Formats: sequence, C-alpha cells, structure tokens
Amino acid sequence: MRSTDTDRIEILIADDHPVYRSGLRTLLEEIETLKVVGEARTGNEALTMTYQLRPQLVLMDVNLPGMSGIDVTKTVVGRCADTAVIMVTMLDDRDSFFAAMRAGARGYLMKGGGSEDVSRAIATVSSGGLFFDSQVAQWVVEYLIKPPVAGKPFPELTDRERAVLELVADGQGNATIARTLGLSIKTVRNYHSRIFAKLQVVDRTEAAVLARRAGLGH
Repeated sequence: MRSTDTDRIEILIADDHPVYRSGLRTLLEEIETLKVVGEARTGNEALTMTYQLRPQLVLMDVNLPGMSGIDVTKTVVGRCADTAVIMVTMLDDRDSFFAAMRAGARGYLMKGGGSEDVSRAIATVSSGGLFFDSQVAQWVVEYLIKPPVAGKPFPELTDRERAVLELVADGQGNATIARTLGLSIKTVRNYHSRIFAKLQVVDRTEAAVLARRAGLGH
C-alpha cells in the first residue's frame, strides 16, 4: 500500500550547495513515507519557508549564507513547535554540534554518511527521539564523562577571535570591527560563526552578554 500525502513526513531542505540539495531530494523522494516540500538556499529563506510551509522536519545545514543554520534553528524551535530540525554538516566540529543542540536541534548528521543514516535520523526524530551518528555520539559520551574544566574565560578562542569578541561586547557593528582590526566584513562574519560555535551561543546578543560577564569589553 502506498503512503498518501496525509501520512507522509513533510521535509524542507536548507542548504546552499545545489548539488547536495539535488542529491538529498532524490534520496528522500525514493522513500514513500517522505515528501520534500521545498528547498532553501539561505538562512533567511529557510526561516521564511518554514513559517509558510510548516514542515514536520527541516534538514538544516550548519553554515548557511545570511543567518546561520544554528540561528535559524533557535528561531524555528521557539516559534514552530511542530517542526523539528536535524543539522547536517561537512564540519567535523564538536563546538558546532553543542551549539546546535543548545539551539534546539533534534539531530546532528555528517554529510559523509550514507542514505541509511539519513533515513534512520528522520525516522528517529519524527517519532520524538534524538539522533546522532556514531562520531557525534562519541562526543556526547566524552562530554558526559569528562565535562570541560573551568579555567580562564574562553581559552578555546584564538587571540584574534578574542579581539573580535571584545568588540562585540562593546556593541560594535561588523563594519567598525572590520576597520578596527583591518579585516574584511566577510572575514568578521566568519569569525562570528566560529566564536558562536566555540562558545555554544547562537547570536551576537548572547555572545556579548557572555563576554561581558567574563570581563571583556569596556
């Protein structure tokens, strides 16, 4: 018996790489219980399409142009209670993973995984569970066994990342930070993404608050 539209899981794909989007859509459309309802190329598109389409699940790239996938996830989770998010990424980066979980993602999947991983992730999350592939699950185990040791504030940041964060704590915009540090605005945005991931925060406001509490800024 074939699945009808009413009992198929509706999925939005959010990724800025057209080849990956196409391959993922093809994979998903081969599964009778799934229905791809749209494709978003940027963070802003992902947010708008989630509001419009109200899919049951979003497969969200971590690094999207405009709003990051983590920023979008936090907003979606806060405003669309019936939509779950699975993060998909090429990055072998545990900091991004923990930031995504703090934002409310229900799963985290490496893009190098096979179709079986994608299918299992969707089935698990759609039924109310959490899904991590084997590598990510090991990060969780390590974190629970040996949580981060408290020490000086933000030892995980490089000197340049700390300088950017201090200017964020001062309330400076990207253009001012770029001029002050002799960087391009695009580079400043890239620093923001790395800082947010390492500090497990999802936006500038949260990063600034955390930095000020740690004594950064003037």
